[in-house]
Amino acid sequence: MTDNSAATTSTDDLPIEPPMVELSIPTHDSGFYDGFSREVSIPGKIIVSLLIMWAIFFPLNAIETLKAANDSIIAMFGGWYIYLTAALVVVCLVLALIPQSGRLRLGAPDEAPEFSRFSWFAMLFGAGIGIGMLTFSTGEPLAHFANNPDIIRGDVEALSAEAVRSAYMYTFLHWGFGAWCTYALVGLGIGYVSHRRGLPLTIRSSLAPLFGKVMSGIGGHIVDVVAVVATILGVAYTLGFGVEQFVAGLYRIGFGEWLMTEKPDGGGLGASSMGIILALVVLVGASTVSALSGVGRGIKWLSNLNMGLSFGLLGLFAVAGSGLYAIELLWSGTLDYILTLPQQTLTLFKADGSEVGDALVAWQLGWSVSYWAWWIAFAPFVGMFIARISRGRTIREYVLGVALVPSLMCFVWMALAGGTAIDLELSGAAGGSILEASMADQLYATLAVMLSEGTMMIVSGLVVILLMTYLITSADSAILIVNTINGAGDDEGSRRYHIVFWGIALAFVVGSMLILGGIEAIRVTMIIGALPFSVVVALMAISICKAVAYDLIRKRHGVPTTAEACENWDGKVTPAE
Repeated sequence: MTDNSAATTSTDDLPIEPPMVELSIPTHDSGFYDGFSREVSIPGKIIVSLLIMWAIFFPLNAIETLKAANDSIIAMFGGWYIYLTAALVVVCLVLALIPQSGRLRLGAPDEAPEFSRFSWFAMLFGAGIGIGMLTFSTGEPLAHFANNPDIIRGDVEALSAEAVRSAYMYTFLHWGFGAWCTYALVGLGIGYVSHRRGLPLTIRSSLAPLFGKVMSGIGGHIVDVVAVVATILGVAYTLGFGVEQFVAGLYRIGFGEWLMTEKPDGGGLGASSMGIILALVVLVGASTVSALSGVGRGIKWLSNLNMGLSFGLLGLFAVAGSGLYAIELLWSGTLDYILTLPQQTLTLFKADGSEVGDALVAWQLGWSVSYWAWWIAFAPFVGMFIARISRGRTIREYVLGVALVPSLMCFVWMALAGGTAIDLELSGAAGGSILEASMADQLYATLAVMLSEGTMMIVSGLVVILLMTYLITSADSAILIVNTINGAGDDEGSRRYHIVFWGIALAFVVGSMLILGGIEAIRVTMIIGALPFSVVVALMAISICKAVAYDLIRKRHGVPTTAEACENWDGKVTPAE
């Protein structure tokens, strides 16, 4: 039998030190900000409050300035967003598929996951892009059915059967690995150091493997403030779509014509100011109450309800819609997506002075680049939330679960709902009514053609309920996540006033922007807010790679890699064979 004591090595002879398992973040110890980092909370509140006041009191100046800034950022940093998203996909898949790194756990080696797989997947999807699915499941395939790069180049004719396949290839590009690997990377960077090393569950902790205790000071404060602002703006963009569709649904099921009004640009009906205000009072009020109950009760219960209603709606489209056509679209679209993923992910259109070249650039900036910015702005919220609910899972299970399952669910949604809408238009049954509807109303327009009037009213009511639960879940989660960042990673204790503040702030950001400039105003603001956080995301990718690589070296030399192991370590090691 081997004598373990003879095989030990002193710390002086180690090629690598144990990981950092403490990151001090200064917090206030009394008063209104008791338990909070004032260096993060106050600047974040000031920035968001100034944005709200600017939009309310100087609307024209705000819209014009934001539009000019957005045009410059999109034009200058379009390539940055495209290549960064591609890099995040590669990093996630490499970490998951390498056997040694894939087996590392977000927590102690023998720790079990906190939530069941069903609840975990439900929360992933509900807090991720459940709202987007209800809006874009019909809206995006129909948009690309009318215009996409293949149509611009003249390879296929717009609104023809031949345009459907390319429409789904580009739709899946935007809702596949690019979105979910961005979320997975941010969540992994936070969850790995928090659950394994005991660092605070906040954005700055993910950069500790790179910058060490520097993240305790002003550098860390800046990172967290950037994350708070990006979270509010990213979630506001998502909620903006949801609010418009929620109001459109209430209008469809007979809650009153006052809910809708003619859009200023002549683009049909849109949500009225009173409709927006009513929706926000109901939805954000409910989400604030839910946030006060905590993730273990409010969010989990609502997420499970979301998943059940979603499967019910999908089943309806499969049976009463174009189920067989959707299966064909799902197969061909997924195949085209996988085969063209490297090319499509890395393609950057450049203006060459021609009409076609300029149109391709405009399409990519308006769709792909905007999506990549949206996912990055949404990533601190979704990533923090995923990290919070993923303790105990291995890197492989985590990455594949976060990237594959929600992507497939998005594809199924798009194929069933969008495929039914396109089929109804191609067959002539819709008579252009779905294509002519606003994006917020296209799902309801599809149901109106697909079902009898009475059944349509019932199903539309269920869609409104589903949308409401998604909206409440997303706003609920966002408020809790912002509070956690401001609280230096601590989600416990009495934070009722802060929860209420962020609920009101979120409602004002969405309401002021929707009323004054529509969803485009929120999109512009979100893209600007995403740029600083995109730099943080790039650093997070480097940081998690370093953390995992160093932990594998530690394991080879018998050096502890978790906070618990470091606490019980006697300074002696037994090198792995």
